[in-house]
Amino acid sequence: MNLPRHDTPTVLVVDDEPSILEALSKVLLKEQLQVRTARSGQQALDVLRSHPVHVMITDLRMPGMKGDDLLKAAKALTPEVEVIVMTAYGTVENAVAAMKLGAYDFISKPLKRAAIVAAVRKGLDRHALVAENRELRAQLEAATSKPIVGNSQVMRATLEIARQAASSSATILLLGESGTGKELMARYIHCHSPRASRAFVATNCAALPESILESELFGHEKGAFTGATRRRDGRFAEAHQGTLFLDEIGEIPLHVQVKLLRALQDGEIEPVGGRSIKVDDRLVCATNRDLAKEVKAGTFREDLYYRINVIPIRIPPLRDRIEDVPLLADHFLRMYAVKHNKRPGGFTDAALHLMGNYGWPGNVRELENAVERAVVLCRGNLVDVDDLPVELRDPQAGHGRQVTFSVGTPLEEVERRMIMETLKFTRGDKRLAADLLGIATRTIYRKLEAGLLRDERANPATPAVKDDGVLH
Repeated sequence: MNLPRHDTPTVLVVDDEPSILEALSKVLLKEQLQVRTARSGQQALDVLRSHPVHVMITDLRMPGMKGDDLLKAAKALTPEVEVIVMTAYGTVENAVAAMKLGAYDFISKPLKRAAIVAAVRKGLDRHALVAENRELRAQLEAATSKPIVGNSQVMRATLEIARQAASSSATILLLGESGTGKELMARYIHCHSPRASRAFVATNCAALPESILESELFGHEKGAFTGATRRRDGRFAEAHQGTLFLDEIGEIPLHVQVKLLRALQDGEIEPVGGRSIKVDDRLVCATNRDLAKEVKAGTFREDLYYRINVIPIRIPPLRDRIEDVPLLADHFLRMYAVKHNKRPGGFTDAALHLMGNYGWPGNVRELENAVERAVVLCRGNLVDVDDLPVELRDPQAGHGRQVTFSVGTPLEEVERRMIMETLKFTRGDKRLAADLLGIATRTIYRKLEAGLLRDERANPATPAVKDDGVLH
């Protein structure tokens, strides 16, 4: 008998009857496939954890772990595996139930060789197609998304941790100051995970009003509340079998934290006005807050904190990887030169020296904004000191800025002007402005939505500020 090569596809056969395992193994080996067998659901999961499997054939009726439970566990453990269900109790209801759980095909006993071979070949074709699609999506993502630029030792170490964590299904908590790039790191983790071919859904929890946050995350049924004119899937459902990124998770109110905890513990969400449904999401969270302090203050649930803090990854501020500034600045220069149809070919030594000695309180986002502004205003072939923002040339220019009020100025007006001036100083960065003012980011979003503030980023002299927490 010709043995299959080590690079040939692997089929895992699961059945409690030794005669079925032996018969199917002979059939599949004749098809030049690698075969592994398991006599229980638990043995099958052990195989899936330790070996790459392309297609799994499993019985539905087995002692211990049932076939449908194995199917759910297998898809959660290795979403890419294609599952074929076999049973002597072949009914339409069983077939539909298996398909809903993620089975690719359904065959009935007594088994026929031709049917088994055809089902396995189709499963292998589908597995190859999904793998190819995942690879193409990863290449497209790499070609169209902003890369993570940096060669400092601390950044390389951070990326190595992220790459190792990406291969698991564990929840990840990204920690770091505003502007360090937590969303881009979340996308990096997604693209290096087994779920790369599935959806990546990013949600800024601070930008969603508390009144609709629960509905946005978990969905709602028609008529669940005033204005719910149709059923809507939430972000958890949109990210099913993919990655859900919850930015600024510290802004989630306590009553929503309870539902989030259940989603993590049980894999179930409860749409507003509806019944619980199963979801399979890989969760990546981010915050610039000290959640341990929030737990002590009673504003963040301790049990949820431990659930999301399985793998914490701290993204270093730009001041701790200052050697990356020239690389980042050159990257932004080339990017914005194309965008704005400008021709600066680089930076003067004086400009590079200035950028390398600046503290960058707004981190990479501030550097990106500074370079875009310089590209727009540059008149020569090289970006010089005068093209850079005044805060770089005179750090006290921003920190020494004062806002004065007449006695009797209404507190509402004082608050409005302080927020507006702080937004001007942070160049529209709401998160950094909230940190400086000691208020919740949602407060700024709420006042902007209510028309109580004017977004200072509209100033044409200042390039538009990215609000996505990008790390380049």
